[in-house]
Order: sequence, then structure tokens, then C-alpha cells
Amino acid sequence: MTKSNEIRTGRHCVYNLHVHLVFVTKYRRGVFTKEILEDLREIMASVCKDFEAELLEFDGEDDLVHLLVTYPPKVAISTLVNSLKGVSSRLIRKKNYTQIRRKLWGGHLWSPSYFAGSCGGAPLSVIRQYIESQRTPE
Repeated sequence: MTKSNEIRTGRHCVYNLHVHLVFVTKYRRGVFTKEILEDLREIMASVCKDFEAELLEFDGEDDLVHLLVTYPPKVAISTLVNSLKGVSSRLIRKKNYTQIRRKLWGGHLWSPSYFAGSCGGAPLSVIRQYIESQRTPE
């Protein structure tokens, strides 16, 4: 896989895929501090690397995180999300942060749900116009 001007190439494809992910804590409990978010950023970047993906942006609040990830077409978003949430939960709980221990129990960090939105590329109206402008054979 090579990276050139945002367009990536694999063995049989050329792609530019981005996803915006949002994960919320279990029960929307406010447990994150700046220190925990920095740890989460490192963990999430490492997991992305394992999937040949790249964490482009990461930030959060006390009860949620936002990620912008570029990923290859062979990666299923649900698989990436399961790994990101599972590994980060396990490693953050291992660090035994007091506020997480006090507010969350049962070995959970994340709510089972998540948001995933595709992003990047041209707006849908431009793509729609481009497809409509193709010369249909007669």
C-alpha cells in the first residue's frame, strides 16, 4: 500500500476511504481526563496500525471520543470498531484509573453502540451530477 496525495493504492484497487467514529462511555458517565484521552489516542492509533488503517484525528470530552480514520477497503468498519473498543477498554481498565473504577463497573468502558459516518471525497450532489453526465450508449 502506498500513500500519494491522499489517494492510496493496494494491489488491486485505488481508494480514499475515511470514517468518522464516535464512541460513548457506558451509561454516558463522565470519566475521561486529558491524561486518559492521551492514553486512548495512543491505544487507538496502535489498533488502527494493526488494521493497516491510520488514525488521522482524535479528541473527546469526559464521556465520548471522536475518531477520524482512513482505512483500506478490506477492513470492515464493524470489525475495526470492535477491536478499537475492546482493546482500548481492556488496556485503559488495566491502568486502574480511579474515576473509571468508581463510576463504571462490570469490566465495561464503552456503550455497545457507536456512530460511524463515511466522510471525505466530493459531496453527494457533485457525485450524483457526475454520474448523470456520463454518456449512456444508445
